[in-house]
Amino acid sequence: MSNPTKRNYRATFILDNRGKQETVEQIVEGVKKEIAAVHGDVTAVENIGKKDFARITDRKFTGASYVHVNFSAPPQGPAQLRERLRLNLSVYRTFVQEV
Repeated sequence: MSNPTKRNYRATFILDNRGKQETVEQIVEGVKKEIAAVHGDVTAVENIGKKDFARITDRKFTGASYVHVNFSAPPQGPAQLRERLRLNLSVYRTFVQEV
């Protein structure tokens, strides 16, 4: 199988560990495994910490932990990653942009 050229991405994950034993670090480790599963290589992780949401859709959930992850992956990587994380209830939102 030929290795398609990898592109560089920066993903922002909003994490939701309300009522879970999981720490933010444990959730990030899980996200890193998912990135590896889509043939991605994590280059940097930056935990931004807890931030309040600009627009609140749920009064019981007004803010969450934000984490930036830089990674390289094949062009289809971000879509595959979003699909894999869709079922992960600890990842509230995923934003991926090419850098």
